[in-house]
Amino acid sequence: MNIDIEVFLSNSGIKREVLQHWIENEWVTPSKTEVGVHLTAVDVARVYFVRDLSADFGVNDAGIEVALHLVDQIHALRRVLRSIQHELGPLGASNEDSVF
Repeated sequence: MNIDIEVFLSNSGIKREVLQHWIENEWVTPSKTEVGVHLTAVDVARVYFVRDLSADFGVNDAGIEVALHLVDQIHALRRVLRSIQHELGPLGASNEDSVF
C-alpha cells in the first residue's frame, strides 16, 4: 500500500510541519516519484507510532530515536529468525513456539 503524502496529511490530522520534522530526522522515509511523494504502510505505521510516543507518552526526540532504533532491531532479528527457521525446515518449525 502506498498513499500520497497529501492525502495522508489531509486524513491523518498530523500537521505538515510535524511530519516534515520527522522526515528530516529520517524517522519516516517517504518515496519520491514523478507523480509525488508517497508513504508505504511501514511509513504510516511509523508515523502513528512516533505520534503516539510524542503526544500520548511525552517522549522527546532523543527517546523517539532510541525507540525507533529498537523497533528496527526487533524487525531485523525477526527476519533473521525467519530465515533460520526456513533453512531448518520442518526440524525447526514449531508453530506453538513461533514468535513471528
